[in-house]
Amino acid sequence: MPSFLDTVNQSIIIRSEFLSHDKYGLSQTKRELNVHRFIVLLITLSVSLTSAANEIMGEVTLVGSMQQGGMLVGKVVPGSQVSLDGVSVMVADDGNFAIGFDRDAKSDAELIVMSVNGDMTRQSLAIRQRDYKIQRIEGIAKKIMSPNEASLKRIRSEAAEVRQARAQLLPRLDFAGAFQWPLRGPISGVYGSQRVYNGVPKRPHYGVDVAAPTGTPVSTPAPGVVTLAHPDMFYSGGTLIIDHGHGVSSTLMHLSKVLVDVGDEVVPGDIVAEVGAGGRATGPHLDWRMNWLKARIDPQLLVLPMPPVALNNND
Repeated sequence: MPSFLDTVNQSIIIRSEFLSHDKYGLSQTKRELNVHRFIVLLITLSVSLTSAANEIMGEVTLVGSMQQGGMLVGKVVPGSQVSLDGVSVMVADDGNFAIGFDRDAKSDAELIVMSVNGDMTRQSLAIRQRDYKIQRIEGIAKKIMSPNEASLKRIRSEAAEVRQARAQLLPRLDFAGAFQWPLRGPISGVYGSQRVYNGVPKRPHYGVDVAAPTGTPVSTPAPGVVTLAHPDMFYSGGTLIIDHGHGVSSTLMHLSKVLVDVGDEVVPGDIVAEVGAGGRATGPHLDWRMNWLKARIDPQLLVLPMPPVALNNND
């Protein structure tokens, strides 16, 4: 009988979404195209297990970007159990699930699927490694660079709030749909870049920055529920976290106004906040970050390239 690896079918398709925009630059419609920007990796794992009684077929489908910072949406036979590198993955009643890879994810990961009949399939996933830029930023306030004891206490408390909001495992399936830019504008910072503030190396940047004037409307990048709405955090200013289900969340930062509350249901087109320059920022912009549980994922891998637009966002 052929080995499991001999039965693996792998095919790569290219998928993207066409976004049209209203006056705020918010997506209205989508369609799938064969384009180069948003690579969707579809892996079909077909396993034939023959016994004297019957033949069992198992199938796993993964769609997304298999690289550092990427997210995959998976589909298994309902009732199956899934784990990634030994960590249990939440699976919806219809078999949908999500997995993500951190900025520094190693080059391989093991996906295991256990069927309702107890049959197990294993697949090694090859995670493409990325090179990251170095970004130097000057003009950060001294109180941000060297926080005092009271500020450190505040930072720790706010970090705990963020962790709690991102740790939720809601049975929503919004993550499996399309994502859109929360606003349009010049990209001023990218995911993964090593940040050097005032000449001092700091942690990498885990989001994508979009420059826009203070007060520019911001929408949700996908449907979800608000799990954190803070008017002013030490490092991130006005901060909003929107949960898209199964540990996938968006964080919108440096906001001048937060226009929704915890528990609010939001959909693309809803204005949830306004751009600001609070926290560790030298000018008004939106910092859009995404997580799958603790893994920081790259929002730009889920959307088309930013359409050309003037800085004032007027069409």
